[in-house]
Amino acid sequence: MQFNIKTSSELVKKLTNKMGLGEENHIARISIAYSLAKGATYNSEKLYNSTDKQKEYKDNTLFGSYKDYYVSLICQKYQIHKDDADVRIYLKWHIDKGLEMINLYFNENKNVSGIEFLLDHIELGIDAINENETSFDFVKNKNNFLKEKESYLAPIKILIGEYHGKDIYFTPNNTSIYGNCHVAIAGQSGTGKSYFARKFLERIIAESKGQVNFLYLDFKGMTESDKTNKDYKDFFSSTNAKLIDTPKDSFPVNPLSFINNVNEKDKIVGIGRFVDIIVKYANLGNVQKQHLKDATRKAFEDKKDGSYPTLSEILENVYEIAGDKPTSLTQILIGLTEIDLFDNNKLGDFINENYYLSLSGDLSKEVRFTATFLVIYYLYNIFMNMDKVSIDDNYSGLRYVLLIDEAHNVFKEKKSQEILEKLLREVRSQGVAVMLVSQGVEEFNQPTFDFSEMCQSAFLMQIKDGNNWKSTSKFLGAGEKQRNKINRSMEAINPRQAISNIKEFEFGEIFNIK
Repeated sequence: MQFNIKTSSELVKKLTNKMGLGEENHIARISIAYSLAKGATYNSEKLYNSTDKQKEYKDNTLFGSYKDYYVSLICQKYQIHKDDADVRIYLKWHIDKGLEMINLYFNENKNVSGIEFLLDHIELGIDAINENETSFDFVKNKNNFLKEKESYLAPIKILIGEYHGKDIYFTPNNTSIYGNCHVAIAGQSGTGKSYFARKFLERIIAESKGQVNFLYLDFKGMTESDKTNKDYKDFFSSTNAKLIDTPKDSFPVNPLSFINNVNEKDKIVGIGRFVDIIVKYANLGNVQKQHLKDATRKAFEDKKDGSYPTLSEILENVYEIAGDKPTSLTQILIGLTEIDLFDNNKLGDFINENYYLSLSGDLSKEVRFTATFLVIYYLYNIFMNMDKVSIDDNYSGLRYVLLIDEAHNVFKEKKSQEILEKLLREVRSQGVAVMLVSQGVEEFNQPTFDFSEMCQSAFLMQIKDGNNWKSTSKFLGAGEKQRNKINRSMEAINPRQAISNIKEFEFGEIFNIK
């Protein structure tokens, strides 16, 4: 059976160019897959204006040697035989519908590139195939108790430094020059990178009139001298940030409260995600994973009033299911509960205030990482369940900033990279900016993922290996033509100075941070 199919040539051309696909038949194949993956079902609706120009594709051009594959997808979807006359109708409709859906996606996400769209959805497809693998996709929760957080929709113009007496300003939410608001900062100890990061946050709060909030994650933990330091005092005063000094203080959220405890299907998925985080960061085996899953489900079932269980209640259930013998599972749960790392009476209002989470070295590595990623995953879920932010006059709305200081601790842990990569890819359209602050640049460039590539803007201060052109060029997105300039700058740079790739200032030129 021949399947010569006409479709909108205008959308085909527009999306082919957007994604850099070259041949036009590729977007038609992607459209079929996308519409099927999103659950679109034929309903005879008219999908585009009849005045649109159309182009006919022969089936061997459209499908190449994969015709049987696409026909089988349609047959599986509609439970029909491959010789059914409706196969052609369904194929055409799913091409048209997919083109329309992809076009709508790009209209709503103007700062997402074509290659990012493809990579994100290829990753989703791989996750769907690998059902047995740990997945950190967000959990749908439209029953969430938190109100939609409004974004600040105006230019956020940040003073970052000065050059020959002239102030330098940076506007990260300007979509005409930046694809996202993520920022990478690298500099060895004593160069002023943490000072610069704090000033950056202070000015975002000031520029947004307090509408944008932040969480500052400090892996090294504040020292007693930090607490009395004038710069820190000024930071807490100007931002009204609250210090959570672990293990003395509790972070104000029940880490289970991202789970939808009304919809049973979403609840089960959410419990699975929670279990996956504990298993991943505590290095648990399959038996302990099942014990944790059973204990968590029972804890939710016992809450007849619709409230959320606590980690302590889950621990008690683990003892009932598996006995009192000490295990890696009981050890991590004890570590998370015996010092009250979380305030289980709080359900997430902290996103409307500013917090500095100091992770003390007194905590075990497993407890620090597990607690950290429970918080990060909570933030990811909360914002992914909100509406996408608007873009007005080339400025994207901003809701929140997650700053991770001493981020090299995260980068070098392979098990931490997946959730951080997902965060960077997906929260940009939700009005969340991620700032990654680290001692060097090589940590950003991991074998499986280049974190600096996902941060549109980068600031580089003095580092130990400043003459490593391969690393610095990746970090800044520099080309061979800029090599001499970068090398000269890195040889001459001093503490409290930086070079950057921001569009408002000359690439690679040294400036004084402010």
